[in-house]
Amino acid sequence: MDKRCFTEPVKPLSYRSIINFKQLHLFDDPDMKLFNIKLKELIIATGLMLLSGSGFAQPMKNTNQPEINRKWWKEAIFYQIYPRSFMDSNGDGIGDLKGIISKLDYVKSLGVDAVWLNPVYASPNYDNGYDISDYQNIMKEFGVMQDFDVMLKGFHDRGIKVIMDLVVNHCSSEHKWFKAARISRKSRYYNYFHWWPAENGAPPKRWSAFDPDANAWKYNKATNSYYLHYFAAQQPDLNWENPKLRQEIYKMMRFWLDKGIDGFRMDAIAYISKDLTFPPLHAKYHGDWAMYYAGGPHLHEYIKEMNRQVLNKYNAATVAEAMGTVNDVMKFVDPVRSELNMAYHFEGVNIGYLPNEYKMVNPKGYGLLKFKRVYSKWDSAFATKGWGTIYLGNHDQPRMVTRWGNDSPEFREVSSKMLTTFILSMGGTPYYYFGDELGMSNIKFDKISDYNDIELLTNYAQVKAKGGDTNRFIEGMKISSRDNGRTPFQWNASANGGFTTGKPWLKVNPNYISVNVEAEEKDTNSVLNYFKEMVKLRKSNLAFVYGKYTLIDAGNPDVYAYTRELNNDKYLIVLNFHAKTAATNVGFDMTGIKTMINNYADGPVTDNAGQITLKPYEAAVFKIK
Repeated sequence: MDKRCFTEPVKPLSYRSIINFKQLHLFDDPDMKLFNIKLKELIIATGLMLLSGSGFAQPMKNTNQPEINRKWWKEAIFYQIYPRSFMDSNGDGIGDLKGIISKLDYVKSLGVDAVWLNPVYASPNYDNGYDISDYQNIMKEFGVMQDFDVMLKGFHDRGIKVIMDLVVNHCSSEHKWFKAARISRKSRYYNYFHWWPAENGAPPKRWSAFDPDANAWKYNKATNSYYLHYFAAQQPDLNWENPKLRQEIYKMMRFWLDKGIDGFRMDAIAYISKDLTFPPLHAKYHGDWAMYYAGGPHLHEYIKEMNRQVLNKYNAATVAEAMGTVNDVMKFVDPVRSELNMAYHFEGVNIGYLPNEYKMVNPKGYGLLKFKRVYSKWDSAFATKGWGTIYLGNHDQPRMVTRWGNDSPEFREVSSKMLTTFILSMGGTPYYYFGDELGMSNIKFDKISDYNDIELLTNYAQVKAKGGDTNRFIEGMKISSRDNGRTPFQWNASANGGFTTGKPWLKVNPNYISVNVEAEEKDTNSVLNYFKEMVKLRKSNLAFVYGKYTLIDAGNPDVYAYTRELNNDKYLIVLNFHAKTAATNVGFDMTGIKTMINNYADGPVTDNAGQITLKPYEAAVFKIK
């Protein structure tokens, strides 16, 4: 990689950094009283100026664009850690909190500002922690609460914030509430869940994502009633229509916020409100139960209440797993509604799938034109109000480079760098999934027995029961399965990639021999070091956070080109999404324009007519002015 200079960001200040003027004497000489006053005024002014760069400041004003209301969670780069697969400290093959603690300095070295931690609560692990049996305790495989406290302090000591997954559409069937509820209709916890009395006949049809029969009702003999579970039968839905249940949830949230966490990512939050008349699915949903579930009658009433009673009392960040149209998602994050801070949509990551099938990728690939339309639409949606996110991978997705780039030996590195450039140069808050900074790719299991994911196994069973082509299904999952993104982190070239000394809970990708932290830290041209440089570039100028986005050459099927502009700073980003040379015309003279970063050593070919020729999967960021 070429040597490049980046402006190192000033370490953010917090309110704790403000000087205590009662203890500041400066010059004790009474004759210097006036000088003391003036000097203190100067220090205050300087402090406020520094705070303006930390996200704690008043809105930024400029003459070219709308007023900017700066917030730490808008300017942060979030790094998602899947604890089960990050680092195992005790040799049981499962990642844990002590494992994370041992790698805090690695996370710090990435330059990220915050960590999103997948669930670490007590759980029987039917759905890898998304079935919670005790919201105020730690999963035994992960450690104990003291380990969590040490980890949290370790992150905070390194200037890294921590948000946790909030999973409150459902809990585990092993939670004390449900264990008591299923004994008797007279239980105080019975109405913490949704039930359909058997004497009323069969319950109305409701679809379940994780049930072999796709049935969201499960009969419970002791109460002679059916309970509702949008996900697995081991994940009964909580009854948010019951105010007592809501208060239990709010109490739990305060427990974690008082402990010092910095916010929540809210899993399946759009599903919490139910229409208790359980009407048939309306034709307007075209058979899409998920979209129907995401529009419960009291959804936003409950979130407003949550904000009013809990969230607005803390400087916490919240991100919703939202669904639907721009208008649907905007309801979560429009500031005037006082609900949540950020939302991420699914339209982008759902591009390229065949209709009416479970995550079967179109063999022709995905079209870049649609990709550009979707991401441009969502950028425009949040241009003047609300706030979005940008991501290509997480625990519910396959590996970024396999799904959106090219994981062949020839192109894995350059395409991974290209995708990183996209994520870290777009508007919205970036959420970057652990391992993608190494260019980790899909493991592509050949046997169904190698998979762990309940969602995949459920859909496999459904295909098999219908006499479908299970071989085709397994081939499709090599690209789209969630387990591809959950394989253990690759630390070095030792056994199991240095993740564990035992048998890993999920197989490690065999490419750990070359794709690992230790090797990439030594290689200045590695995917890892490119990620760090791109992080520095994003932090060097707020144009990448708040700047106006303008799509260029919209009809180009190979190149995604756009500008980001704030005040007097303007950047051009050009990305070749294909394994061939491609060109774009940006419409202005490229002579003398400064290259800020590029994923090839020699950079793209440009001319004074605005023509840019890019090598396969080439990415470049230019400073125009």
